[in-house]
Amino acid sequence: MKTMTMPSANGVGELKLELILEEELGDKCGLYAKVTIPAGSVLGYHEHHGEGESYFVLSGEAVYDDNGAKRTIGPGDKTWTPSGSGHGVDNSAGKEDLVFMALIVKA
Repeated sequence: MKTMTMPSANGVGELKLELILEEELGDKCGLYAKVTIPAGSVLGYHEHHGEGESYFVLSGEAVYDDNGAKRTIGPGDKTWTPSGSGHGVDNSAGKEDLVFMALIVKA
């Protein structure tokens, strides 16, 4: 499993990604990873085209932006962003890291 830290896309702070089955999935899947958004960080709003993305929250709480509709997500919550839609996650006011599984599938 490959672990990487990267600047948050369109946001604030950094994200930690633990890539899962990267070699095995190859081009069948855009991403399968355990993602950590540290308290104080924001994964900025972005759109998906030609792919959809799902999150399954493991721990923490943050504000999820689903095409402008905002709601708090926490352990056990799942999200789906189809191709042509957008989303973002704001953990800037969080007291703990938000940890979730992310899966990007091609449309």
